[in-house]
Amino acid sequence: MRVNVTRFGTRGLSSWRRVIQEKNHSVNAFVCTSQLPSQPSGSDDLLLHNYAVAVKDMICTADMSTTSSSAMLKDFTSPFDATVVTLLREAGADIIGKVNCDEFGMGSLNTHSVHGPVINPFQLSSSSTSWVQREKRSAGGSSGGSAAAVVTGMCYAALSTDTGGSTRLPASYCGIVGLKPSYGLLSRWGVISFADSLDCVGVMATTVASTRHVFDILNVHDTRDPTSVTPHARAAALEEARRVWPTSALKDLRIGIPHEYFPSELSDEVLSPVRAAIENLKSRGATIVPVSLPSTPYALSAYYVISSAEASSNMARYDGVQYGLHVPLPPGSNLTNSASMYARTRSVGFGSEVQKRILLGTYALTADAFDNYFLQAQRIRRLVREDFNRVFRVPDVLSASNAVATPVDGVDVLLHPSAIRTAPLLEDDDAAASTDGLDTYVQDVLTVPASLAGLPALSVPLPNKNGQAWPVGISVVGQWGCDDMVLKVGQFLEDSDVS
Repeated sequence: MRVNVTRFGTRGLSSWRRVIQEKNHSVNAFVCTSQLPSQPSGSDDLLLHNYAVAVKDMICTADMSTTSSSAMLKDFTSPFDATVVTLLREAGADIIGKVNCDEFGMGSLNTHSVHGPVINPFQLSSSSTSWVQREKRSAGGSSGGSAAAVVTGMCYAALSTDTGGSTRLPASYCGIVGLKPSYGLLSRWGVISFADSLDCVGVMATTVASTRHVFDILNVHDTRDPTSVTPHARAAALEEARRVWPTSALKDLRIGIPHEYFPSELSDEVLSPVRAAIENLKSRGATIVPVSLPSTPYALSAYYVISSAEASSNMARYDGVQYGLHVPLPPGSNLTNSASMYARTRSVGFGSEVQKRILLGTYALTADAFDNYFLQAQRIRRLVREDFNRVFRVPDVLSASNAVATPVDGVDVLLHPSAIRTAPLLEDDDAAASTDGLDTYVQDVLTVPASLAGLPALSVPLPNKNGQAWPVGISVVGQWGCDDMVLKVGQFLEDSDVS
């Protein structure tokens, strides 16, 4: 399904309120909306003037609550805007509201939310039921609200976060574009942390051009963010990318197809359109190169150990004392036992998925398990990064080691399916309970390697035969700092004439 780009400058900013009122009750994307347009006066010449942008509920805004879709932060309002929100406002954007997500970004299907699950807006063209009564499927997580808001025309673009695939999975399930930038390019100052070494602010929109439009505004160095990469490193990566692919022409592009990203679990409804897209690029002059990334099968396990360990550390701040939810101990309790107070608040404030990952991460960091789990996961992470460096022609400008030589006959980008299947069904009676099995964790199997390596990855929707099938996304992955190259290849995919 192709969705027309919504520019609110041509239809009036008030129209987003109407669209939200008409559609949000059936999608559950927005959890709160702004009362008035937040644009500065005299902003007609600003890049995002009259554009409406939604913000994931994990990104702080001073004029709206930021709950991370958790009872732990119910009614919390930040005293400041996140850097990315400030940049959007300065560019003239109207921050229209906060959108639903998995609690603290922990989930793949957007079912672990205190606000309830996000319902995928897509409906097959052959369906005989009304849109409101459509088949209920997941919008993807953890940024399902961002994707659903974009695809329904409630906003021009939406900010998301991506830790292990939380931008690319919803983009694939909903049929829009989702960009996870190179780690450290977009500021995380004012973004509530899940796993600090993995978290990235993402951008979602209906087209690659719209995604680039927002990304270029946010792609600046922020001195307040210690993980923000220096201007020198950004310029060095851009220079290397232009040296390797100076023409920006498809005929000079070398595309790698990693065979590990086509597992037996990959559904046929995903495999067929992905193959067609690759063949289309080949017929238009691109060079297709089979490659191998042998550490990929271990990436998912390493990701869940590392992310859970970092999450257990980040969640420790929610103790019911300084801020957030506080649940008093029952009468007669020992008030001198602080551990009991912490446990009671966290048992009520955190959902089952967050509790599960805190327990997993805390165990991984214990003295008995540290060497066998956390350190081993970090070793795998290094191997995953080295795998990418072995296949890319563009060198890693952040690497302090020359142990991995840049191959002369390497590739410029990698292409692979964004997800192993299309959007899974939700159970109407208890969506969260139906997705508590291990299958939900496997949804990230194709997206976590790029996250572990900190690489840019873009999910682009593939042609959908007039809406006769559920959306399928294909991911473009590039070397660190090659976000411009990744977006250009995404544009080639978007311009594909595959039918």
